[in-house]
Amino acid sequence: MNCELVDILIKTAIQSADPYLAVKRVFDYKNRAFFIEGRTFKSWDRVHVLAIGKAACGMAKAALETIPREVLGEVLIVTKYGYAENCPNQEELKILEAGHPIPDENSLLAGRLGLKLAKKVGKNDILLALISGGGSALFVYPIKGISLEDLIRTNELLMKSGANIYEINTVRKHISRVKGGRLAKAVKGTVIGLMVSDVVGDDPSFIASGLTVPDPTTYRDAYEVLVKRGIWEKLPESVRKVIEGGMRGEIDETPKELKNAHNFIIAGNSKACEAVAKKAQKLSFNSTVMTTTLEGEAREIALAVGSIVEEVAKHNRPLKKPAVLVFGGEWTVTVGDAGGLGGPNQEFALSIARKIAGLNAVVVAFDTDGTDGPTDAAGGIVDGKTLERLEKAGIDVDEALRNHDSYRALKRVGALLKTGPTGTNVNSMVIAVVGESGVSESAGTRQLPELR
Repeated sequence: MNCELVDILIKTAIQSADPYLAVKRVFDYKNRAFFIEGRTFKSWDRVHVLAIGKAACGMAKAALETIPREVLGEVLIVTKYGYAENCPNQEELKILEAGHPIPDENSLLAGRLGLKLAKKVGKNDILLALISGGGSALFVYPIKGISLEDLIRTNELLMKSGANIYEINTVRKHISRVKGGRLAKAVKGTVIGLMVSDVVGDDPSFIASGLTVPDPTTYRDAYEVLVKRGIWEKLPESVRKVIEGGMRGEIDETPKELKNAHNFIIAGNSKACEAVAKKAQKLSFNSTVMTTTLEGEAREIALAVGSIVEEVAKHNRPLKKPAVLVFGGEWTVTVGDAGGLGGPNQEFALSIARKIAGLNAVVVAFDTDGTDGPTDAAGGIVDGKTLERLEKAGIDVDEALRNHDSYRALKRVGALLKTGPTGTNVNSMVIAVVGESGVSESAGTRQLPELR
């Protein structure tokens, strides 16, 4: 099976979610007015820009090429370490790199500076908020009494608990001074939010924990998430006090209405998946987007996806070979105290290798931002021979999965996918290529080159 095809499809996914092009498609300026997807915004004095997330630099570059310099106010860009090299090169810009997936001191500084900027926006001004994946960790400002260390501990507990992004962000919003719409609430003027979605279903209130969007969740909801995931008693005391105070009404709830905020989703997982399927069709493959709302424990849903691949390979349904199946969503790993190294996509790849063994199929699972968990890999790429190669290398796949040690296992057989930072993040994606007959030509025996 041609490995170049897999490269092409991965590149297609990443390019379709290009944040620079996404802003350019929807954002225009004429005669002292901005036009965004059929909406017109007038009557303003200054336009301030706050760009937050892994796609912040590309989005900011496009916006700053559109906004006239004479009306441009302050500009703050917050992105992940290593991503600032793609930022606009203007001296007056304030650019911060911060921690992800765990916030750090720069994340806290970003939150403080961002809230300060929001409060500066006048009644006749616009705050253009350019928001993308990763913003929840990159931009933090905990409620008084909660230290950065307590916030980090809470984030670590949530991510290791198996909580999904909706549950994690429900908690994040209720211990923050900026999330859950609180940033927009501090603005006297108009807020325009342009978002690159990294959440399943594209709910804007959960993208970067909903900085500019009314929040439908409550302190009670946050408490129930923490109890459900078994970490309430493990939380720092300061966090428990804030949530308990919120449930008693002693701390204001997140805003449930924001009349000054207007939010637009300009790119996301669904559009990226559709682009891959269309590209495969042009390359003479039968292709379809199976779903863009796939969620669950990585190693378990991998087996379900693997059964579909097997069905195509053996019975030509739901598509006839040669076929490309595309899946989008966000899968999780319940790490616990296993101590392994990897990420959800690497675990997905390692798990599905068992199901597609012996088939003429290649499956790549990757995070569109280029970083899967706390590793330098975007995900994993496996085929019908990967399981055999793992066993020959002396790796017990079931044990590696129990220990959540997918990175080391895949690395041993050259099955890691490395793209480098992509400058965007629209969830995770799985691309399955199923050929006519025989066993695939060892697509997983090499690491792919950087795709930036």
